[in-house]
Amino acid sequence: MTNNAFTALMAHMHEAVALSQISGLLGWDQETTMARGSANQRAEWQSALQATIHAKRTDPKVGDWLAAIDPAELDPIEAANIRVISREYERQSRVPTDLAREIARVTSAAQGEWAEARAAGDFAAFQGTLAKVVDLRRQEAAALANGGDLYDALLGEYEPGMQAVELDRLFAGLRRGLVDLREGIGQSSVEIPDIEGRFSQDQQMLIARELADVFGYDWNRGRLDLAVHPFSSGSGDDVRITTRVAEQDPFNCFYSTIHEVGHAVYEQNIDPRHGLTVLGTGASMGVHESQSRIFENQLGRSRAFTGFLFQRMQAVFGDFGIPDAETFYHVVNKLRRGYIRTDADEVQYNLHVLLRYDLERKLIAGTLDVADLQDAWNQRFEQDFGYAVDSVQNGVLQDVHWPVGLIGYFPTYTLGNIYAGELYASLQDDLPTLDSDLAKGDTKEALVWLKEKIHRHGGTYEPRDLIERAVGHAPSEAPLLDYITRKFGDIYQL
Repeated sequence: MTNNAFTALMAHMHEAVALSQISGLLGWDQETTMARGSANQRAEWQSALQATIHAKRTDPKVGDWLAAIDPAELDPIEAANIRVISREYERQSRVPTDLAREIARVTSAAQGEWAEARAAGDFAAFQGTLAKVVDLRRQEAAALANGGDLYDALLGEYEPGMQAVELDRLFAGLRRGLVDLREGIGQSSVEIPDIEGRFSQDQQMLIARELADVFGYDWNRGRLDLAVHPFSSGSGDDVRITTRVAEQDPFNCFYSTIHEVGHAVYEQNIDPRHGLTVLGTGASMGVHESQSRIFENQLGRSRAFTGFLFQRMQAVFGDFGIPDAETFYHVVNKLRRGYIRTDADEVQYNLHVLLRYDLERKLIAGTLDVADLQDAWNQRFEQDFGYAVDSVQNGVLQDVHWPVGLIGYFPTYTLGNIYAGELYASLQDDLPTLDSDLAKGDTKEALVWLKEKIHRHGGTYEPRDLIERAVGHAPSEAPLLDYITRKFGDIYQL
């Protein structure tokens, strides 16, 4: 009976996964090429599609097949499929179809409303919609939690097995260390110049495509487009990336590209036998973020790799005002006053994330009203960064995550940095030629290591188990904080 039930279940889930990927492609199109006037119709499409996917994932036949399968008869890959399917079935079954449909409809429409409110600098105009999104997610959390913690229920969608109490332990020491480091750098006498001039879109995109090549992106199974907020979408044989261009800031384009390539290469390197199964994507959002961040920061912003990038920029742009590779390394890593998480340096990036994490926990707990969110944001920002928010576009409306309902998602960004810190320490131990390779723009051995340790497994292992298998111990914030402290202590002569 197990064989028949397993075969039928996998065929059923194959269709559900395929439909989910179609939904993702519609989301990519909405962010890149869709006409603005199509937003309402697209919301209806997504609502209908999400209702269909939800119905498939919660079909009572799934429960029957799961009950008929004897775990003792499964090989490790089959058992991993059943583990993930069972978890998702239990979660999805607890959410009423009407609620899932309404969440899809409201969040799809909210994306356009957020963009308009952000452009107008008017939080009040979006406040009612955001309150509706938060209320819907609280309803979903209540259905999922089954009497447990509401925030943990939402967090589990993005980082299975993780709880807020564990995040609090990891984040507390990290926040203290980063605030202290930021304050110390603020007192440093070291002066680092800024990059100046205008760098054409065509030339930036030329280098962006070269960087995608360097970091292993397979163009036969993907494409690069422009978007307001860079992202990666898809898995397996269709993995698309986006970047953005500001002519006065080429680093925005280059490091957004490297970041999204980190996500994309993870998906492209998953063992093909996991394709169109629940294991055919990354283990979690935290693990996914570890790959984009290790590409972008530990590898891409290293002294070795920035030396290579300096040479490429000189070849394409000519003399752009930075005299040598060492100065360029400092310019790339310079701390700057800023408000936008995605533009932040390694010292301040996680402070942006932890701000959002604490606020969204309060929103879900009901101890913070959406009406008070802007003031709460501004107060916390000034406390951690030492200066005031100057506009709502640079404050509470800067990210699309809350408008589209991604509550419980933000902490995975910092968790991904913590994982990246652990992986980088092990990578350095295992690859003594890493810096000399990076100085030549050669990431092949690093990519082989990451594919073996992380990429190829897809969702076979639970996130914490995957990281422990890769580095040999439970993850801690210490390697990340040590890496950042040493790197920026050297740059700013602390």
